[in-house]
Amino acid sequence: MRSLKISALLILTFTATSLFAQTQNSKFSFEFNVGPSLATQSLGDTDLNMGFGFEGTFTYRFMPHLGVYAGWGWNKFASDDPFEGVDADFEETGYVFGLQFKHPFQTSDINWLLRAGGLYNHLEIENPDGDIVWDTGHGLGYQVVAGIEVPVGKKWNLVPTVKFHSLSREIDANGNTRDLDLRYLGVRVGLARNF
Repeated sequence: MRSLKISALLILTFTATSLFAQTQNSKFSFEFNVGPSLATQSLGDTDLNMGFGFEGTFTYRFMPHLGVYAGWGWNKFASDDPFEGVDADFEETGYVFGLQFKHPFQTSDINWLLRAGGLYNHLEIENPDGDIVWDTGHGLGYQVVAGIEVPVGKKWNLVPTVKFHSLSREIDANGNTRDLDLRYLGVRVGLARNF
């Protein structure tokens, strides 16, 4: 009976360690994250409500702690204020790219990570029916991300992050050229898969 208990304990220990062990040889990963977005200032003279967004990114690790990432994201903000006389929602979509630094906490399997990169995004202003009223066209911006990576399986990680996102675009609305500066903090929870 005692050997059965020891065998069961050894099997459980082996299974748990293999489930939570990180694959150090993985050079590629894909992450999908979602969460709320909070504008840090008005967009023009329009106050934005809390928004929501998601992002999908591929990362290639070319050094032990350094990699490059690229992906696509979407964020939507509603407002109680009209924009140029239109009840509007604001959608930001486009591409992200940059460098990622990832390092373990001492001897832990948990990593902390930092990302710094650019955006190539645009803003669409939509009416309540979902029709696009104005589009800024794509332009460059930047993002900075900080978070942790927690193993939840041999090839899977839970990735909670906080990001600051900045995009400045011009729009021609009703014959007026307006500068729109979208800046927000995003709180994201992601799931990453190593390859």
